[in-house]
Amino acid sequence: MSFLLTVLIICAIIALYFYWRQIYSYWERRGIPSAPYALPIVGHLLPLILLRKNVSQLIRGWYNRYSERSMVGFYDGMVPGLLIRDPDLIKSILQTNFSSFHENGVKVAKDVDPLIAKNPFFLQGEEWMTARKRLTYAFTGMRLRILSETVRGVCKKFHNYLNRKIGEDQRIEFETKDLFGRFTGEVVANAGFGIEGFCFDDNYNPRSFHEIGKKTFKMTKLHGAMQSVLIFFPFLNKFVKMPFIPNEIDEFFRTIVKQIIQKRREETEKRNDFFQLMIDLERSEGQKFDEDSLASESLSFFVDGYESSAGTISFVCFELSIHYDIQEKVRNEINDVLAKHGGEITYDSLKEMTYLDQVISESQRLNSLFDITIKMCTDAIELKGYDGLTCQVEPGTKLIIPSRYLQRDPKYWTNPEAFDPDRWSDQRKADINKYCFLAFGEGPRICVGLRMALLQTKAALAALISKYRIERSPRTSYPVKLGLLGVISTPIDGLWVYLKRL
Repeated sequence: MSFLLTVLIICAIIALYFYWRQIYSYWERRGIPSAPYALPIVGHLLPLILLRKNVSQLIRGWYNRYSERSMVGFYDGMVPGLLIRDPDLIKSILQTNFSSFHENGVKVAKDVDPLIAKNPFFLQGEEWMTARKRLTYAFTGMRLRILSETVRGVCKKFHNYLNRKIGEDQRIEFETKDLFGRFTGEVVANAGFGIEGFCFDDNYNPRSFHEIGKKTFKMTKLHGAMQSVLIFFPFLNKFVKMPFIPNEIDEFFRTIVKQIIQKRREETEKRNDFFQLMIDLERSEGQKFDEDSLASESLSFFVDGYESSAGTISFVCFELSIHYDIQEKVRNEINDVLAKHGGEITYDSLKEMTYLDQVISESQRLNSLFDITIKMCTDAIELKGYDGLTCQVEPGTKLIIPSRYLQRDPKYWTNPEAFDPDRWSDQRKADINKYCFLAFGEGPRICVGLRMALLQTKAALAALISKYRIERSPRTSYPVKLGLLGVISTPIDGLWVYLKRL
């Protein structure tokens, strides 16, 4: 009996070995190089699960190890995935053959995150097209000009706040993410909802959109670890039920949207905000939008407008504290443009600040907020890389585009670690492969709010730089050290600078 049991155990082990071998030789059989050390069940994700590395660090190792390859195989648990290193393949995935990759690879559970699940980033098919159409309507042409008037009002509040904080001949230290979170929070409240955001209050105010933003994106060690793991194992959220957006924030947006939309439908007075644009669109289409969809789109406005923009502005401000000559050059441009526009930060004056555009782009190149993009193959397609590798990609395969490392790769950038806004000048930017710079994505799923994001980013920086000198604080090292938690690149100890009146 014991002999038979031993034989059965040995047979089971041998069968399991061949089973795992069949799974984890998927890329080898197709002639695609793959990352080493895949383990049963978890594939290549053990360092992520054990918090030894974050997603970005894991990808960096593969990207650098296979520097001459167009694509690298890996195993997302037991599912094959591809790391794409070839800009032409990235163009195929994001643009040329979009129909075969029209889904993003990051998923959320509708029962856990009902509002965020309706964000266009997570939607597909007809739902995606409808949601994107509404946001596109709000952020183009004359409607963006309408929103810019509200942003101008926020700039004046920002000036008043800084004047209260910084006296004559004083040099005051600020953490830039906190400072600019106040600006973007107020923009979201004013331009999104048409209400007061209380973000520049000197004392704690629970109704402040800045405080709401901090609660929304507060990252505990557990939450950050689970975010990273759930990107690759979304089915686990059926068991752990951990929302990306806290339940109290979900309820806040549902309540406030219900109150605002009912009032707006009865008003005749026009306002310069997102909800006014949605009411206008309702009337032009002749049907009311359901409140859940409006709450989701409002949450999208908040998530993208508050967190991402504040992070972008913070990194630009910090870079300018290091590169004082560039700060002076951009200040001169801002002041020259404002002098032609009566000192006012307007839609038209911001458009003329082209060197400021270059500074923002260069900071985004070096300081990615989202280091990777994950796409899902939906229809079988053949990919052929610059190195001759050919791969028949099957539906369900995840593809990772490593934007941070493409944006710093010496193969595509001269002196890539240098902060050089002149690389974005009219004379030089034609040499840039746009699929090596993916701050807002590309193709049909390019960030729908990018023009609004750039508008408020430029407005905040113009308001600050025109009146204040930004000086380096020794509290933050350079290059910046980033944390391991969550999906957004976050400095470990913040980004600190000194501000002084000019």
